[in-house]
Amino acid sequence: MFELCLLCPETAVDIVSDAVMELGAVSVSVEDADAGTAAERALFGEPNMPMPHTAWAHSRLNALFLDGLSANQALSTLTLQDFFSSSHALGVCAVPEQDWVRLTQSQFAPVRVTDSFFIVPTWCEPPLGAQQIIRLDPGLAFGTGTHPTTLMCLRWIANRTANEGLPLGATLDYGCGSGILAIAAHKFGAPSVCGVDIDPAAVTAAQDNARANNADIQLGLPTLATGKYDTVLANILASPLKVLAPLLCGHIAHNGHLVLAGILERQAQELKDAYAPYVTLKVADIMDGWVLMTT
Repeated sequence: MFELCLLCPETAVDIVSDAVMELGAVSVSVEDADAGTAAERALFGEPNMPMPHTAWAHSRLNALFLDGLSANQALSTLTLQDFFSSSHALGVCAVPEQDWVRLTQSQFAPVRVTDSFFIVPTWCEPPLGAQQIIRLDPGLAFGTGTHPTTLMCLRWIANRTANEGLPLGATLDYGCGSGILAIAAHKFGAPSVCGVDIDPAAVTAAQDNARANNADIQLGLPTLATGKYDTVLANILASPLKVLAPLLCGHIAHNGHLVLAGILERQAQELKDAYAPYVTLKVADIMDGWVLMTT
């Protein structure tokens, strides 16, 4: 493999990226050329909001080619294009062979939920003191235990059952993603668990994860969820949670519990108002600007 490295202004990132792919690159990555300096700039948006910028003011493009000849030919062609006039090349260099699978796996470690409850990738050994674990690998579906919204839901499940000694009862995980909350509910004693998602790929991932954890749970599309549940979990985002208020509350059994996540602190009152006709919500946990809301 050979890597062609380019510096581009924000306005040229998209067209240069498309051009190098057309010129034979097998992949293109973009990073902040000012990273590690005072000019470094975060590039992200809030949920349901458009991205403020599509690229960094000074972006570094790294394009991989199968051989050095292809990389140099691509560079020669780029330098002749008008759209490349504001960009320049840093050079072409050989990329040493690596075990990319092992390198990728090394970036992930067990995630601590509580002192005794961990999410553990399949290639890792459980930490000392882990009494309860979920085996889960990073994949296409949301919910690998690293995001604050998922962690707070997992912490609620563990604390309710292990610390407070209160049962979950029949549990519904609405918008199950990877199935991590449904699997956790099963492992913490829920007698029956149903996980549903509108994305068939998420359902497939959840089914695979359930098998890997010997979790006997029902998983499928939203039509699978019928009747009442003692615990209803929904880790989605604020906007769909507001729309789903009557549906989710319609699934709560008498004296049951509703647990909502995917909500920013500034959105808490919106959720309270949306659910007020059905239940009274309160903020039960806060982490990194996100809140967990429960009845």
